[in-house]
Amino acid sequence: MLTYHRLLLLLSISSIFVMGLVMIFNTTSAEVLDLALAKSTHQALFKQILYGCAGLILAAGVWNYGYRRLIAISPYLLAFFCFLLVLTLIPGVGREVNGSKRWIAIAGFSFQPSEFVKYIIPLYMIHRLLFIDPTEMSFKSFLKLGGILVVPILLILIEPNNGTAGVIALVVIVMCVLSRIPFKYWALPLCILMIVGGISAYHLPYVTARFKVYLHPELDLKGKGHQPYQAKIAAGSGQLFGRGPGNSLQKLSYLPEAQNDYIAAIYAEEFGLIGVCGLILLYMCVGYIGFLIAHTAQDRGAFYLAGVITFLICFQAFMNLGVVSGLLPSTGLNLPFFSQGGTSLMANIMGLGLLLECAQKSDDEEEDYVT
Repeated sequence: MLTYHRLLLLLSISSIFVMGLVMIFNTTSAEVLDLALAKSTHQALFKQILYGCAGLILAAGVWNYGYRRLIAISPYLLAFFCFLLVLTLIPGVGREVNGSKRWIAIAGFSFQPSEFVKYIIPLYMIHRLLFIDPTEMSFKSFLKLGGILVVPILLILIEPNNGTAGVIALVVIVMCVLSRIPFKYWALPLCILMIVGGISAYHLPYVTARFKVYLHPELDLKGKGHQPYQAKIAAGSGQLFGRGPGNSLQKLSYLPEAQNDYIAAIYAEEFGLIGVCGLILLYMCVGYIGFLIAHTAQDRGAFYLAGVITFLICFQAFMNLGVVSGLLPSTGLNLPFFSQGGTSLMANIMGLGLLLECAQKSDDEEEDYVT
């Protein structure tokens, strides 16, 4: 039964990716020509395609290896990626961009370990929860699990990368809900964490600056308010049907680095509300099919994994589109499969491979049961 749904899932993701490639070329080539940069107009496009091919190889690898074996080695994967997160903070090894040390540069390509940690943490949680009944977990066991998970989250916060850390923390909460870990274990710590986090954020200049920009972007048009303000202009000027493909004005240096977090603003300007609704519909298809795969899963591991992967993709899409529309403050999260971002694309394609493998296993086991 899920075969047709898997094809629809692949079609939806492929459509988002191809639309993203068109917009990346559209945006970056205009920037190169407008600023007379000494690089090819196709450089960003080829780089995104290369990362996409690497992601397909990675997805094929996890498909063949299997999500069950990947869950089994997740403790080693978590330890390795914690080591990589430490490397990003070491001068000369990690690459700093706009005050954040999130990348490891290798042979001209940048690698962001935190993007893979989004998927490795739920794998590790599943590994721990499969050996026990989560509803009967002791508070001591829960604290041990939380103590391990807080390490990569803190390393990501130190970079700083608050958006990714927030997403990972939310993934942990989703896993607690899906696995039915006693509410009293995580609800109170969550409330305390939110209060402490809110107080800490209030005393962090860059966090308070982001909220001020979110509420009044016009107060800092030459600084942090520039992108949110120009994104609103871009999205609004698209109106119902858009200016037409390639006719965006904001991509001509008015909205800098638009191919990353704000690429949806250029898309809205060129394709209008109708185009944005079509894009949202594609993400809704991904969400529906992903949760259907989780619902029909034949084992707890596949249920947890399919549910979390679907949540990750859809929630990041919701956050990015919310930021672009001005409904949410800037988070630094890009649009899955659409925005420029190599490591993010590879991690999301790997997640898609895991999601499809969960569906395949469910289909095979259902057929064996019927036979």
